[in-house]
Amino acid sequence: MAKILFIVGSLRAKSFNRQLANAAKAIIGNRAEVAELDYSDLPLLNQDIEQPEPAAVARIRQTITDADALWIFTPEYNLSYPGHVKNLLDWMSRPVKPLDYATPTCINGKKVAVSGAGGKFATANSRAKLSELLTFIKADLLPEQTGVAVNPEAWATDVLTLTDEQKAELTAQAEALMKALAVS
Repeated sequence: MAKILFIVGSLRAKSFNRQLANAAKAIIGNRAEVAELDYSDLPLLNQDIEQPEPAAVARIRQTITDADALWIFTPEYNLSYPGHVKNLLDWMSRPVKPLDYATPTCINGKKVAVSGAGGKFATANSRAKLSELLTFIKADLLPEQTGVAVNPEAWATDVLTLTDEQKAELTAQAEALMKALAVS
């Protein structure tokens, strides 16, 4: 069974992106094993501590290596993705063998889907910049993306309600990911 690792870019327990990830998980159902990456203990990237790798880095690298695909759900902070998401991807783009830049990293060639829920621009800037980074670090970025502009009521209630159009967009993205993983 295919393994999909969700990376939620908002640390907030009731975040709209976590709710969007839960909606995606429901769409996928039992066609794939879905887990959410816990990267809350990941230190800031610092070459002074890069080798030997910290335990959190080793655990996360192994979790990403074991996944068949990643699906990143990102908010938009000041026209970009959150710093902790950048830190995670920076760590994952570093060579596993010290100073051996010729070998693949744990994210090199990994299928990655990107979605986001946020303000009126539906995380367009965040997703574009994240796509640029993922392409640069040689992830296999899927072209389908879902951007959700959160409705005004949700900001007061902390409840993300997807429109039929947003549900259809998320479903199409999930189906594209399943197809990329050769899962029906």
